[in-house]
Amino acid sequence: MEIPQLFRESRYGMPSADQILPNRNYLIGYSYLFRQPRWAMQVIDGSASDVSVDRQDCFRSDLRIPETFRATLSDYTGSGYDRGHLVPSADSNETRLENSETFLLSNMSPQAPDMNRRSWRILESAVRKIAQKPEVVEVYAISGPVFDLSKPFTKIGDDVIVPHEFFKTVLVEDNKGKIDFCSFLLPNEKTNTTYKDHVVSVKYLEFRTGLLLWDRLKGSSIEKAKTKKTIRKGI
Repeated sequence: MEIPQLFRESRYGMPSADQILPNRNYLIGYSYLFRQPRWAMQVIDGSASDVSVDRQDCFRSDLRIPETFRATLSDYTGSGYDRGHLVPSADSNETRLENSETFLLSNMSPQAPDMNRRSWRILESAVRKIAQKPEVVEVYAISGPVFDLSKPFTKIGDDVIVPHEFFKTVLVEDNKGKIDFCSFLLPNEKTNTTYKDHVVSVKYLEFRTGLLLWDRLKGSSIEKAKTKKTIRKGI
């Protein structure tokens, strides 16, 4: 059996990574080189907003990762960067255990505080609203850091590399079987722009990240949809 078939999050594809870390509500593809997730995959439940547990705030290292490549709390201390969630805490609030897992450092990347607390947070909230629409059956999301090899690198702590940008690509399936995409590429810096100013195609994200996204989808109509810079109504 192919590995992607083992996880509901990877129904439409799963990019490659140094280590796959399954969790109760999401998947992480971890990068040993960058000491952080290469990508995070999740299925966004529209009913999650009806359930609420306290935010656990239990940031900690992921002991499943070899110690040599593992990020630690000290890497972020005094760095000036937030421990930025790729899978939001607010998307996993059904149980304390699920919420706690989102605070593993394997789900964190160094994010500029203004970006993390404004444009990225607002984008996460907009995606949750899509999942709550009555005509939407399923919403899948892949998020991750982007490293621009043409620019200088900054590192924090013990070789945790600061991304230049962050991406999020969202697959939406409605109750008529139509699949649509919303994809974004946000700079990891303070900006006056909103996520709507940073719409890109799935193909462009693949070019910038070196990752194959939604690769289990087949057919010309899907390929055409992946190339569009689509903003679905409501996001």
